[in-house]
Amino acid sequence: MKATFNKKERLKSKKEIELLFSEGKSISKYPVRLVYRKSTLEEGVTVKAGVSVSKRNFKNATDRNRIKRLLRESYRKNKYIVSNTTHPFTFMFLYSGKEMPEYSLIESKIKVILQTFVKQEVASK
Repeated sequence: MKATFNKKERLKSKKEIELLFSEGKSISKYPVRLVYRKSTLEEGVTVKAGVSVSKRNFKNATDRNRIKRLLRESYRKNKYIVSNTTHPFTFMFLYSGKEMPEYSLIESKIKVILQTFVKQEVASK
């Protein structure tokens, strides 16, 4: 499996995002939170993911963009953990910290969150 995060795998639909926040479940490991929901996606795509950083905590767009890049990169490198899910899902990663994170912190938290998600999905079958 390629470790890419192309356009088909990105969560862009406003309708899907609204459904995600109204009906989705959440896993949190400070400072990263995952909101996820089972969905109906196109063929070949098992997970669509998006990232978000609060404007309240980070006023400068450059800071928010850097954190979003870190979130996307750590998800891209670790998405193999969730690649063999049986049902398609939509993900949204939210950064809730107030200070600029290190990449190693973000990556470790995303790994833990994705492993927790896989355990919960296996348990719910």
